[in-house]
Amino acid sequence: MNFRLLNFTLCRMWPKLRNAILCLRVEEFIAFFFFLPMTYFTFKAYFFFKSQGDVPNAIQGGVARWLTTIGVFFLFLVAIKFKPEWKILRDGLPFGFCIAIYTNLHDTIHFANPHDIHNTLVKIDAFLFGVQPCVWAERFIHPFLTDFFTLFYVLFFLWAPLLALILYLKKDQVKFRYTMVGVILAFYLGYFGYILFPAAPPRIVLAGYFSKTLHGLPFLDEVRRSIDVIPSTSRAAFPSLHAAATLVALFFAWRYARWYFWLVLPFAVGLILSTIYLRHHYAIDLIAGWGLAHLAVWLGPKVERGWTNWQATHASA
Repeated sequence: MNFRLLNFTLCRMWPKLRNAILCLRVEEFIAFFFFLPMTYFTFKAYFFFKSQGDVPNAIQGGVARWLTTIGVFFLFLVAIKFKPEWKILRDGLPFGFCIAIYTNLHDTIHFANPHDIHNTLVKIDAFLFGVQPCVWAERFIHPFLTDFFTLFYVLFFLWAPLLALILYLKKDQVKFRYTMVGVILAFYLGYFGYILFPAAPPRIVLAGYFSKTLHGLPFLDEVRRSIDVIPSTSRAAFPSLHAAATLVALFFAWRYARWYFWLVLPFAVGLILSTIYLRHHYAIDLIAGWGLAHLAVWLGPKVERGWTNWQATHASA
């Protein structure tokens, strides 16, 4: 390999690449950074199952999401360049890219790192609590509670974007940006956790220990089934992003919109309890999610300020 030629090529390309990066916000750059491994793992999973003669619906959906994300991302770049007045589109879409990456990584992490740690998580829970919290919680199972916790669980995606929207409508750009970057950092740092520490949820790992089924109103039973219809290769338990993202919203709400904090607090508590009751997380996942939330809230404003300063410095160079 001609390293001198490679070095010369990279040096020639760097100014153009730097200018392209300078046009992006920090969350857009991180989304692009994560899109590359998402692409690799999505197609690695697809071709693996295709070679077996049966591609699961979740993997087929991943390819469809990839194609959709490519199309939306292309239109997004066009809008940035030619329609800068469409500011609200640019301000909101990073949440969409974040979720698209999440859904694909969720089903393909096992192809990135096959070294599962869920048995270790089971042992940690047993050491901390003397029981498996998800199994212990069976004593409280009731159709009303099952529906109650399902609603808390599925509302998880609402709280952080809603806080960002409130700050956005108040035209408090600095607080909006800190909240946006903090929430999205929590997600992407959580994705690193998923890849480094692959773990299937308790409803799969501890299935043999459960003696009761979760059921309630028929339409909410369908919601639960849609959540549970995830292949056994699913690895997205540690850390709990349900806990982390909700807690990030709470922490920023305490700083910037105290009334919103008190509004969301009951839902946040219900969400944390729901992850155990509905068998989606180990207790240690929630503890890790708490730590991740603190890290994201501390890091978000610093990353936003650092990125903005870097852009200002190099744009004037």
